[in-house]
Amino acid sequence: MTVSWVMTYDSLTKSVLQYLERSDPATREAIPTFITLTEFEIAQEIKTLGQMQVVQSQMVVGNPVLQKPARWRKTVSMSVAVDNIWQPMLLRKYEYLKAYNPAETNGVPKYYGDYDAEHWYVSPAPIEPYPFEVIYYERLQPLSSTNQTNWLTQNAPNAMLFGTLLQAVMFLKDDQRQIFQQKYSEAIQALKAEDNLRIADRSSIAVDS
Repeated sequence: MTVSWVMTYDSLTKSVLQYLERSDPATREAIPTFITLTEFEIAQEIKTLGQMQVVQSQMVVGNPVLQKPARWRKTVSMSVAVDNIWQPMLLRKYEYLKAYNPAETNGVPKYYGDYDAEHWYVSPAPIEPYPFEVIYYERLQPLSSTNQTNWLTQNAPNAMLFGTLLQAVMFLKDDQRQIFQQKYSEAIQALKAEDNLRIADRSSIAVDS
């Protein structure tokens, strides 16, 4: 039986030290920062891969404020179930949500929007404890000594390796920057191509349906 290799936080750290041919304490201590910066860089470049999640919960009668999931990044869609039939809700600005229901009476929520970084706001406020479903993009669980893997280590180890090395050589003022930059750029371009394909596929499905 063949077991596929999966990068981990520890193996990434070891590989970085081997590539740099460094083992001094200062470099070791800085590697977690290099890894974190690389995760942020990739998240800015790639919008959807490994980040789409679906969550279901239940509204509270009379409460228009809904809690966002941990590491929420961007909402894709929200639906509400009325008599076991799922209905899509429409995205609107907070000012529209307040103006749509100025008397703040309860009903079937038709619209939703961002209330703040941790909450959504629906209008009108739910008259019943309706089930709702949200599709959203999340920020990946950051790598650490206690979280050894995530989507990036499992699916984009080359981007993580060369991105981390690029951060390291900039810090160390090493002359290998150009080599690592090329390898990192190639890995990112491959991820972008896959990302754009998924976006196009999702758009086609939305139009057809």
